[in-house]
Amino acid sequence: MLRRLVLAITFTFATVIAAPPSFAQDQPAAATAAAQQTPVQIVQGIADQLATAIDGHRDELKKNRDKLISIIDEVFLPHFDLDYASILVLGQHAREATPAQRERFAKAFYNSITHRYAEGLLNYTRGRVKVLPFKGDLNDKRTVVRTQVVLDDGKLVSIDYAFRKSRNGDWKAYDVIIEGISYVTNYRNQVDAEIRKVGIEQLITNLETQGEKALEALDKDSKGAK
Repeated sequence: MLRRLVLAITFTFATVIAAPPSFAQDQPAAATAAAQQTPVQIVQGIADQLATAIDGHRDELKKNRDKLISIIDEVFLPHFDLDYASILVLGQHAREATPAQRERFAKAFYNSITHRYAEGLLNYTRGRVKVLPFKGDLNDKRTVVRTQVVLDDGKLVSIDYAFRKSRNGDWKAYDVIIEGISYVTNYRNQVDAEIRKVGIEQLITNLETQGEKALEALDKDSKGAK
């Protein structure tokens, strides 16, 4: 359960990077506010909003997964560089894919991971994520916010969030690094292997029709190849 909580927190922060731009277009007020925030403030704000949304509502959310998913959308989506990160996950295959395929992949991949880990967030409480003091200068191309997730036994898991400044001047996250392992790199390797095996169209179709099962197959294939 503890591992699932860590993964839920982490991947909920991260999965929106694979979502298509249309998911975030209904968040103009949040996007405007985000333009005034530093990366550290954004991460702290997400952690606080998540706690507020879940505290006192766990029983309701256990019975209503759609509402839990909507909370994830509302809290996280305005703060991620959706286009950039989706292309990073596809890697070299982004050049091969049509715009329609890139959008379908992003949406299906996002939905698969979100549904897989959403329920783990019900164990989240305020203070689980500790945002560490930022050191150094802000870099428009890559600025890293360091955090720690506190487990029930007091152990700490290091999770970093990579941000870049968008063309609009606001900060957007595009990668999550768990104990030194990049979310983008990890899934890019899995996606690359699957595309080489079945092709990009079949991968997208699998994600669209099988959802979590297709994602689990990616994970198993990746572990078996190591």
